[in-house]
Amino acid sequence: MTLLALYLAVIFGCGLVAKLIKLPPLIGFLAAGFILRAADVEQLEGLDLMSEIGVTLLLFAIGLQLDLGSLVKKEVWFNAGAHMAVMTGVGVGFLTVLGLLGAYGPQSLTVLTAVAFVLSFSSTIVAVKILQERGDEQSLYGRIVIGVLVMQDIGAVVLMSISRGEPPSLWALTLVVVLPALVWATRYWSRLGHGEMEVLFGLGMALIPGYLLFTAVGLSGSLGALAMGVVLARNPGADRLSNALFRIKDLLLVGFFVAIGFHGIPTWENVAIGLALLLLLPLQAFFYWGLLWLLGLRNRTSLLAAFALANYSEFALIIAEIGTEDGWLSEEWLLTLVIAVAGSFVIAGIVNPTSVSGVSRLARRLPARPPDKLHPDDRPIDIGDAEAVVLGMGRVGSAVYRQLTEEYGYRTLGVEHDPNRIRKLAPQGFRIIEGDATDYDFWTRLVSRGGVKMIVLAMPAQYANIEALRELQRIGDGGAVVASVALYREDVAELSELGTDVVIHLYAGAGEALADRAVEAVLAADGTGDAEPITPKPDTFDRHMLGTRETRVRDDTRLPDG
Repeated sequence: MTLLALYLAVIFGCGLVAKLIKLPPLIGFLAAGFILRAADVEQLEGLDLMSEIGVTLLLFAIGLQLDLGSLVKKEVWFNAGAHMAVMTGVGVGFLTVLGLLGAYGPQSLTVLTAVAFVLSFSSTIVAVKILQERGDEQSLYGRIVIGVLVMQDIGAVVLMSISRGEPPSLWALTLVVVLPALVWATRYWSRLGHGEMEVLFGLGMALIPGYLLFTAVGLSGSLGALAMGVVLARNPGADRLSNALFRIKDLLLVGFFVAIGFHGIPTWENVAIGLALLLLLPLQAFFYWGLLWLLGLRNRTSLLAAFALANYSEFALIIAEIGTEDGWLSEEWLLTLVIAVAGSFVIAGIVNPTSVSGVSRLARRLPARPPDKLHPDDRPIDIGDAEAVVLGMGRVGSAVYRQLTEEYGYRTLGVEHDPNRIRKLAPQGFRIIEGDATDYDFWTRLVSRGGVKMIVLAMPAQYANIEALRELQRIGDGGAVVASVALYREDVAELSELGTDVVIHLYAGAGEALADRAVEAVLAADGTGDAEPITPKPDTFDRHMLGTRETRVRDDTRLPDG
């Protein structure tokens, strides 16, 4: 227990230091492993098992989120495949030059190709964290990033399988029958509900028919975990299961990063070569941007995707560790890759702030292309005769939309960046388009044939509402009333200072609406026929919207044409 306490103290301390200086905590976890190794602390029993389960759950979670349909889109498969091919070639050339300069001894072409190949991958952990902090997982560039990451992860799993050097057993052919049978047998698994049974089911699927079954027939257990995730991905409970396993997976992955440190302490030579490998990152970003630009994506979309993907993957360490265990890669390469991967995470944190206004400014300086040459998802948007625009069609935005339409008769348009939510709301009669309200180009692409009197910022993330407000102010709101929801009281003050006309604190508004509904229910239960019923308030926005509509909205206002 004392040894475990020591590990926890060092790991937490290093992770906290990394977080305080705005770095990913996993850099601190890597440092913790090296510190424990340098202090000659014995390796914690079960650390390797912990790390192996963490990697298995990482791949299982990727499978759960895998949309096979997204992989057939050209901006995903072509970008991922061409980028891996180009960067592998560039990487082999760069490593060869380093070898000729005396950075390391003679290396076989196979080793150089394997190292260059793993360096062509981008970090799933870092890129997804960037998207989650921005709330952009379902934006156009976010979907491209996730699709590319999945393609790379599949390539990594294939390489991990090949690196074992053992042909699969003939029993592997039985998976053709086993996998469809598992799809059928698990079709009702979501009825397990929340809690420990759901978590145990996920762990069991990843480890038993996933890792153990695939290993038994001579295939990679990692490939099996990914496959089991895909088996369950089409089930409505896949997202819930992924969230349930999220903390367990992250905790176990800490063991993986700490275990890396016990392979040895990086030498100055490892550090020098690792830092030299960071010179490939600008090329990595440039090729991502160039490939997406060639496929018709706008500069902003291409740049956001390129910056999010411009880093090295944790899979480089996973594959390198497998290589050292199997003897085809030296531990010197593993330690060098640790420096390169950690350094790329630092750079990724710097070039990918939560605010995307800097990328928007850079995109505007690059040459634009005619609308007819753009990708269909990036072309001008006609909002018709809309009088009110609701940005963000979640629960609050949908309630605002209904109230404006049904109670006040506004011709209302919803804007949402999540295509899944659009597909859900459109059949219900919502007039809704796909768009990212934090994107300057979204506003300049709008073509309005009516007079927009009101713009409501109803996105759940405070930074997203602020970004949208700033972009709207940049082009001018045409005199329309701008209203916003805020989750915290300090957000109310911030939005008000930025010039928002109406700001509603979500929790305070919900409390007022709940009190009104409760009093109305009491009057109804008492049978007070003479009592005047309280007007329902679906959302506290409604009361404020009524006031602003009568006093502040001018009929001649409109968004500028795009």
